[in-house]
Amino acid sequence: MKIQVPRGTQDILPGDSEIWQYIEQSAHNICERYNYKEIRTPIFEHTELFERGVGDTTDIVQKEMYTFTDRGDRNLTLRPEGTASTVRAFVQHKLFGNAAQPTKLYYLGPMFRYERPQAGRFRQFVQFGIEAIGSNDPSVDAEVIALAMDLYRELGLKNIKLVINSLGDAESRNAHKEALIKHFQPRIDEFCSDCKQRLEKNPLRILDCKKDRNHELMSNAPSILNYLNEQSSAYFTEVKQHLTAMEIPYVVDETLVRGLDYYNHTAFEIMSDAEGFGAITTLSGGGRYNGLVEQLGGPETPGIGFALSIERLIAALEAEKVELPIKTELDCFIVAMGEEAKKVATKLLYQLRKAGLSADKDYLDRKAKAQFKAADRFQAKRVLIIGEDEIQKNVVLVKDMESGEQQELSLDSVINEIKEVEGE
Repeated sequence: MKIQVPRGTQDILPGDSEIWQYIEQSAHNICERYNYKEIRTPIFEHTELFERGVGDTTDIVQKEMYTFTDRGDRNLTLRPEGTASTVRAFVQHKLFGNAAQPTKLYYLGPMFRYERPQAGRFRQFVQFGIEAIGSNDPSVDAEVIALAMDLYRELGLKNIKLVINSLGDAESRNAHKEALIKHFQPRIDEFCSDCKQRLEKNPLRILDCKKDRNHELMSNAPSILNYLNEQSSAYFTEVKQHLTAMEIPYVVDETLVRGLDYYNHTAFEIMSDAEGFGAITTLSGGGRYNGLVEQLGGPETPGIGFALSIERLIAALEAEKVELPIKTELDCFIVAMGEEAKKVATKLLYQLRKAGLSADKDYLDRKAKAQFKAADRFQAKRVLIIGEDEIQKNVVLVKDMESGEQQELSLDSVINEIKEVEGE
């Protein structure tokens, strides 16, 4: 029987893993510039965390979670997203008591959802996200959006679009909820079973339904923007002003609904407009979640964040044919001829690596010609040749693989001379 990876997962092999490393390092770098600190949470959590934090009316909780009972009869779930775990850690470790506020965190790691695999969407996927917890300032909302946009732009994406909306505060949402119930209730029998369940508990989720998105009642459903109270409207206006000040273009979409129950006020998505990217254009999304900290046992604390899938990001890069500046060449490859030369090569190879140079040598006892071919395969910038003559003279013959030029260098000084060239 041939064993393969489970459906909805993938192996990331050399040649592709360097792309992942480059993107992940870019995420680390931009968070450092924005003063966000990394947090690492467990891959599995108590199921109740996601039922309370994500919301039991969401597709994630109802249909997509990988949940199991361990030997201690505890109900656990592989994390489907990063915000609930981050906020749980914020509460558990009393980060709200730190002097430096707001608490600005980021995470990067695997998440798990049982959904239909398709292009750029997997059952195990890697998510990068940030959370700014502890401030009600609209400029924080704009900062979170700016970080996401900057990351996409710096990686080379050009065909992206920012879409924003306001979900309002509790008062605004309650007024909108009543209007939605009144709008959908007379014809709710025409909708799917999920929408029927959501009608009374969370009718906003109906607007996010994939099955009934073409129903005529969807297109003329009451807009949340018509139910924002004065405070919520002013907040949304400030967020837009900050985005304009940073020259970040945006489109207001009053139908935008985030798929998690904890969102309020600012909600946003970043989409790809690249030709051939696919029917699902969303690259990332996020929003404000005032109230989530209290739901998870903490003090009243506002928060906002976003998350993106690395897989979707890579798909967008491929659609725009962006080539990342990834180093693939080797600094040095040693060609050794003869038993004594092999011993010298082993020592020299170790010294090259200790000096910070990428280097390798032959391990299959191949002839010199085959060793040169191996150097080509590794895209070595230079080949260091050691034979009997070189050993007797205590030198190394260094060949530049691009120009073809060769020179003899002392075995004792070759590393420093190569490093000087690399430094140039």
